[in-house]
Parts: sequence; C-alpha cells; structure tokens
Amino acid sequence: MKGYLMQEQSFVRGDDTFIESYSPENRYGVVFEDDGETAYFYAMEKDPEGQGLRVLDALHIYETAGKPAKPRKAAAQAASPDSPSKLIIVWSRDWEKCALVIDGFCHAIYDFQAQGGYNINEFPPPNSFWTKGERKLTDKLIKSIF
Repeated sequence: MKGYLMQEQSFVRGDDTFIESYSPENRYGVVFEDDGETAYFYAMEKDPEGQGLRVLDALHIYETAGKPAKPRKAAAQAASPDSPSKLIIVWSRDWEKCALVIDGFCHAIYDFQAQGGYNINEFPPPNSFWTKGERKLTDKLIKSIF
C-alpha cells in the first residue's frame, strides 16, 4: 500500500452507519454514510477556522437489497445484505487522495488536488462547483493509492 490506512471497521449493509476520516495535513476529509437504504461517500472540507464543514461532492456507493437499484456493475453488489462487510479508508501519502474500500474492492476515490470524485457507477453526475472531469474509477487511479 502506498498510503495510510486511516479507518478499518466492520458494518452491515443497510444498517445506519457513519464513518469519517480527516487528513491531519490539510482541511479535507471523507464520510461514508449508509442510511439504511442507500450508501454515499462524501468529500468534505473544514472551513479555515475549523468550526464548520462543507460537502464538496457525493458519490453513490450502493443501495440495499429490496430497494430499486441504480445501474451499476455486478462487482459492486454485496453477496449477502446481512453479512458483515469490512470497510477501510486509505489516504495517499501526500494526503490529496482518499479511497473507500469495502470487502477488498475499491468503490470510490477522491482526488482533492484535481477536484475529482470517481466511483464504479459514475453516479451522480459531476456537480457544478467542485467536481471537474469524468467520474470513471480507473485502475490507474486505484494504483496511485495502492
């Protein structure tokens, strides 16, 4: 691994889950949230005074079983919605990229320097104020962290 493992936690898909990780070197952070129906990975920024947070971007990760799903590749789906999953959050050594890995599979990466959010299903479309470029999660991006 070419980065820092900052979070490692077990969770069950579809259970309310909130896991955050913030860089010790800059104002950026990420949050994984499963609200029981849908899971998203958020890019966050602390304000200069450290009092507030701003959501820079959101990436769709999955929907729980029994709910209508957005189009995505089969690899992103869980084998069983009730079995525990292992989530890890890894930051690059320069603290400018952050990856979300669930059960050994990289689901999303944020590149804070390039202002890009990348995930498997490329959903939602890039926003107008922060995200630049395409959302496609590539092997090259993944290899930049691992």
